[in-house]
Amino acid sequence: MEKIPEIVFGSSDKNESKAISKLVKEKKLKKIAPRIYTSNLLDSESSIIRRNLFFILGKLYPGAVLSYRSAFEFKPTEDGSVYLTYKYSKNVYIHDTKIRLIKGAGPEEGDNKVFGDLYVSQKARAFLENLGRDKQTGLTRRNLDIKTVEKELEKIIISGGEDELNKLRDTAGLLSEKLNFQKEFKKLNDIISAMLATHPSKILKSPAALARAFGKPYDSRRLELFENLFRFLDKQDFPYLPEKNTTEKSYRNFAFFESYFSNYIEGTRLEIEDAKEVIRTGIPLPLQINDSHDVLGTYLVVSERGNMNRTPETPDELTGLLKHRHRILLSARTEKAPGEFKNVNNRAGSTEFVDYTLVAGTLEKSFEFYRLLTDPFARAAYMHLILSEIHPFIDGNGRIARVMLNAELVRSNQSKIIIPNVYREDYILSLKQVTKKSDFKLYIDMLARARKFSADICGDDTNEMQAYLRKCNAFLEPDEGRLKL
Repeated sequence: MEKIPEIVFGSSDKNESKAISKLVKEKKLKKIAPRIYTSNLLDSESSIIRRNLFFILGKLYPGAVLSYRSAFEFKPTEDGSVYLTYKYSKNVYIHDTKIRLIKGAGPEEGDNKVFGDLYVSQKARAFLENLGRDKQTGLTRRNLDIKTVEKELEKIIISGGEDELNKLRDTAGLLSEKLNFQKEFKKLNDIISAMLATHPSKILKSPAALARAFGKPYDSRRLELFENLFRFLDKQDFPYLPEKNTTEKSYRNFAFFESYFSNYIEGTRLEIEDAKEVIRTGIPLPLQINDSHDVLGTYLVVSERGNMNRTPETPDELTGLLKHRHRILLSARTEKAPGEFKNVNNRAGSTEFVDYTLVAGTLEKSFEFYRLLTDPFARAAYMHLILSEIHPFIDGNGRIARVMLNAELVRSNQSKIIIPNVYREDYILSLKQVTKKSDFKLYIDMLARARKFSADICGDDTNEMQAYLRKCNAFLEPDEGRLKL
């Protein structure tokens, strides 16, 4: 028997109408709105309609254009409204969703057909629509507020650059003549000009747009993440774990293993004895030159207590420390631009890091929350996370993030943190969960466990320290065992 679709529409055809009536009597269909039936007898009518809303709209209002704020949001507003440009103006309820039909021009070239015969305004048209007069207020507003409009324009610059924004402006100019949106185009043109710093920026409202106009654009989505991390950290108390490696020998022993494991996370595969020899002699292995340089460069940074005892007091000091330590870290890898922020974008899998044009501004804005934190571990966790998310360099970002993490702890005379091989997957997963789900608890729990483990790694004898690490399963792969405390 042929499966009945979840949504069935009433028909003027007598035979189809009879077939629908028969299915209703047999309780295989039920009516959920005028001319709308469903074969789903389990879910709520509201959820069925919301799930199929745009398909329904395309059927009921062919040639309509999803417009105004709906063209950006693709969902009903908080009061349940959806905005369509159509042949006439009228408000229609479909269950608890209010369809606000606004008389206007049908689809133009460039508007996208999305669900059946439903179209959605192209970006240029949608911006013009949202910059028009709006008598409504609060939840019933059909227009996005000006700050949100500016954020949407900022997204275009980030993804496509200034050329893409200028193309949108050109398209909007042509459409404004066709659709009688000349006043709206003037507003759009003024905003874009201000964002690109060709006109005064007094009209701009959103912090991100203002920052771009004044030459320090930043990633507003990342900044929101950092603000939420700050609030999470600021509410908690963390234990004081004193540094046990107080002698020069024990401090350097720890620094060796810190360097070894930090590079292992990034794919360096030197044998432990080979790594010891590289550090002892300062000479790279002929067959593993890059791996040798990576371990040696990291060691040169983290083994120098004077260098690691510095933390930033200003955004400029943060930039200076990052570039200085990165220059030492990758001093032998000139192709990686040591000490210079990236000039191309980078990514890891599906994660896109902060656009290279936004690195300086995002670091500066994120520093505002860093300076408000007082607990050394909270500062360390915050610094590590922002650098992991920003990825300011072409390469070496994970290592520099862990260097800056531990510098916060050195400055407060607390134990540094090592992420051993066996804990690598826990570490990476917790960072991904912050990026995808803002799961700060998993991230802090991961760091706290690594911190507790690291606090007991001490001693003047390298071999004894290595034996202790082996007892903790530190050298195992993640699928070979678990970290023992």
